[in-house]
Amino acid sequence: MTTETPIDDEVLTIDEAAAILRISRNAAYTLSRKWRATGGRVGLPCIQVGRSVRVPRSAIRELLQSATTHDPDDQVA
Repeated sequence: MTTETPIDDEVLTIDEAAAILRISRNAAYTLSRKWRATGGRVGLPCIQVGRSVRVPRSAIRELLQSATTHDPDDQVA
């Protein structure tokens, strides 16, 4: 038996990620650009799909989990 997960459950739009993180859409786009510019060292983890930017749901979970275990100065913003 094969179970398929809808793509909506795996990736989020920048707007959806911003809503989960309770930040503005502009802040989310800025953080996604920072993530891509720094090779993934800082910012909002994302992937480029054609002309669209998507945020893996798993990256949001990891980001939120790491926020409770790391120094507050090491966060996304």
